[in-house]
This record gives sequence, structure tokens and C-alpha cells, in this order.
Amino acid sequence: MSITIRKAVKEDCSAMMNLIMELAVFEKAPGQVTVSLSHFEESGFGEKPVWWAFVAEEEGKIIGMALYYIRYSTWKGQRMYLEDIIVSEEYRGNGVGSQLMDALIAEAKEKSFSGMLWQVLDWNEPAINFYKKYNADFDSEWINVSLNF
Repeated sequence: MSITIRKAVKEDCSAMMNLIMELAVFEKAPGQVTVSLSHFEESGFGEKPVWWAFVAEEEGKIIGMALYYIRYSTWKGQRMYLEDIIVSEEYRGNGVGSQLMDALIAEAKEKSFSGMLWQVLDWNEPAINFYKKYNADFDSEWINVSLNF
């Protein structure tokens, strides 16, 4: 298995959206994905991008992705927020996720971010175990809060 990890380009967005839908199905929430391809493209590759990503590619096929944005902490400064790391189901368990995570960590260090954070569903044991390999801190004190418009 020869995997290439590279920064995403606009032409990858359609394949990335397919991975996002695959994740939504896995998380039993396919109807929750409401972003359009054009909005997704503009948000990542328009005049003022708000997200960046790496993709995992095998023989020209996008099989994984890791999308992040910059979060600002009044206590810590700029931090990388990992929105999603997704590996297509048939490629899981082959180190693709680790390659994506390593690319994210290298990027965060290169950009002098003070750290990296993300969320994981409490029932997603494979993901939790994956993050434990990185000695990630799990915080049970904070409650997720959101407003939808």
C-alpha cells in the first residue's frame, strides 16, 4: 500500500465531501450534512479560507482526509482545531490515520501553534484508542454547547 499524504487542493473537495458523507453515515447522522460543495470549496479555497486540510491518496484516489482550522485561546494563543480526520472504511487499520495525524502535528509545530485539540464521540472506541496512542488528554469537564441558525 503506497499512500501519499499531501495538502488538499480545490480539486479534492468532491472526494472530501464523499468522505464527510461516509463519516456522517458511520456516526448515524447522514441528514446532518447540509454544507454544499460550492460553500465547502469557497470556505477552503476562496479569498479568505477558514479551513485547511491534508488528504491521503493511493494511486490517485483520495482515501482519507484531515481538516483543521485555527482556534484562538485567550489562555494559550493559536491552536489547531482538528475538525475531522476520516479514513475510508476499507482502508482503516493500515496506518493511514497515523500518517494524517503525523502530518497535522508537523503542521501545528511548523506554524508554532500552542497545541491541537478536537472532539471524539464517547462511543467511538476505535478513535479513542487511536488518540490514546498519541498520549492525548481527554477532558470530561467541559460540555459541548452550540447554536444553530
